[in-house]
Amino acid sequence: MNSISKYAKLVKFSHTIFAMPFALISFVYAVKHSPDGLFQSSPYWWATLLVQVVLCMVFARNVAMGFNRWADRKIDAKNPRTATREIPAGKISPRAAMWFVVINALLFIVTAATINWLTAALSPVALGVIMAYSYCKRFTSMAHLVLGLSLAIAPVGAYIAVCGTFALEPCILAMLVLTWCGSFDIIYALQDQEFDRQNGLHSIPAKFSTRTALNISSGLHAVSILALCWYATFLPQNWLTWSGAAIFSAIIIAEHILVTPTRQRNIGIAFGTLNGLASTTLAIFFIASMLIG
Repeated sequence: MNSISKYAKLVKFSHTIFAMPFALISFVYAVKHSPDGLFQSSPYWWATLLVQVVLCMVFARNVAMGFNRWADRKIDAKNPRTATREIPAGKISPRAAMWFVVINALLFIVTAATINWLTAALSPVALGVIMAYSYCKRFTSMAHLVLGLSLAIAPVGAYIAVCGTFALEPCILAMLVLTWCGSFDIIYALQDQEFDRQNGLHSIPAKFSTRTALNISSGLHAVSILALCWYATFLPQNWLTWSGAAIFSAIIIAEHILVTPTRQRNIGIAFGTLNGLASTTLAIFFIASMLIG
């Protein structure tokens, strides 16, 4: 159990709550809109597929965070805020962390291959994106958006798992996730603004002033709300759909009330608590709307 706990901390497993709710929203939408007669073998065909999608999410998350911690181990050791992470603190060796990444990458590819040919073909591409993020801050301040893209894969992948094809709706949801994640990652990066500048690392806060960084974050969140409203038009038009959209919007607006250029002590609450609450609440309302509608 101690080893499991160490690896769960290594990959911040609790942060799965950021992308998983959007994958579930997209999954339910795809099931509700899958072509008639696509699955006739069992009335509960979706249950096995749901397990496969969730497993893919878990394995991909483990690869993304495990590889990030491995790639950043020397940087983390220099940063007082991250020096206590599992690899720089000596709780998990770099070699063990890499084996963890390799095993989870193989499990992800194998699981994706059991779903359909398109998920199988795209699984290495997805791994490439989520692993590439770890090196982006070494050469571009747009790393926040690459992180957003890595999470945005989730709703598109869940839809493809069900329908075996691309569609507009999951791509709109992906745009919501990309800008929402990119925005809150800018807020999170404020903690390392000076460290990044001193060590030649790239981020929006390191490149611009705190006020400008927060303005960029606000702009991305505005795009998130627009994408949210657009996606909501494809769902049943009832109070659940629009209440969920309203609550999600209110929560991300609250982030910008809590974190300002002169008040940054609430970054932890804004990053973890509020974003986890936003994604979970949205999923509950949207899924309930689709099931009832």
